[in-house]
Amino acid sequence: MTDSEDDTGVPVHCDACETRTRVPLSDLADAIERHNEDVHDGEPVAEVDPVLKEQLADLVVEDLGLLEEDA
Repeated sequence: MTDSEDDTGVPVHCDACETRTRVPLSDLADAIERHNEDVHDGEPVAEVDPVLKEQLADLVVEDLGLLEEDA
């Protein structure tokens, strides 16, 4: 992965390589897997930006109503 000036796509971080890039959603899983296989012997090092992952998880929980109390 390389740093990208393009602000489109999903932010991907690899702390081991100290790289940040953005990948189109349609290529996300393949790009992360390819990077981890090629650079880190398959170890799951590169990942979607952790802050974005947390925000998405919060939205899913809210959307599914998992925190709502039954009346």
